[in-house]
Amino acid sequence: MSTAAATRRPPRPRADALRNRERIVSAGREMFVEFGPDVPLDEIARRAGVGNATLYRHFPDRAALIREVVLSVVSRTTEQADAAAAEEPDAFAALRRFVHAAADERIGALCPMLSGAFDIDHPDLHAGRERLEEAVLGLVEAAQSAGRMRTDVAVGDLMVALSQLTRPLPGTACPNMDRFVHRHLQLFLDGLEAPARSELPGTAATLEDLRITS
Repeated sequence: MSTAAATRRPPRPRADALRNRERIVSAGREMFVEFGPDVPLDEIARRAGVGNATLYRHFPDRAALIREVVLSVVSRTTEQADAAAAEEPDAFAALRRFVHAAADERIGALCPMLSGAFDIDHPDLHAGRERLEEAVLGLVEAAQSAGRMRTDVAVGDLMVALSQLTRPLPGTACPNMDRFVHRHLQLFLDGLEAPARSELPGTAATLEDLRITS
C-alpha cells in the first residue's frame, strides 16, 4: 500500500473506545426496554459507566443511539436464527429455539422505538431487517416442509406474535411480567405445530403485510 493510501485510511478506534461504545449500546438497550425510548440519555451514560461527553462523542443524538440499539438487537436475533437452523436437527425444534432466544433479546422492545421521526428506511436498518427476515423465513419454511408446522400461517404471523408477546410495558404497574413471557410463547408455539387443531379466521400475515402497516 502506498504512503498516500495509508494516510487516507481512517484510524482504527482504540480498544477502550470500542468498549465504551459497546457499554453505551448495552445500557441503552436495557433502559429503552425498561423505560421506553424517551429515557434521559444522561441516565444511559450513568448506567454505562461513562461520562455524558463520551456518550455524545459516539452518538450525537438520541436517534443515532436508538438506531445502533435496533441494529444490535436485529443482528443478535439474526445470529440466533442462523444458529438454531444450523444446530437443531428437528425443524420445529429450531423454530422453537429461535422464538425463545428472540424473546431473550427483547425483540419486542423495538416496536416503541420505531416511531416518530425514526428513519426506518436507513440503509443499515434495511439490510439488517432483510437478513433477519430471510433467516426467520428459512426456519418457517423448513418446519412447514417437514410437516411439523401448520401451513395456514406465515412468517408474518410468527413475527407479530413474537413482537406482541415480548413487548415490554414501560412504567407498568404490573411488576415481574417477564416471568410469563416464555410460558406464553410456549403456548403460542404449541398452536403452530401440525396437525392444526382448529381453523384460523382471516388470512395469514406475510412480511409484505407488515411492511404495509408499519
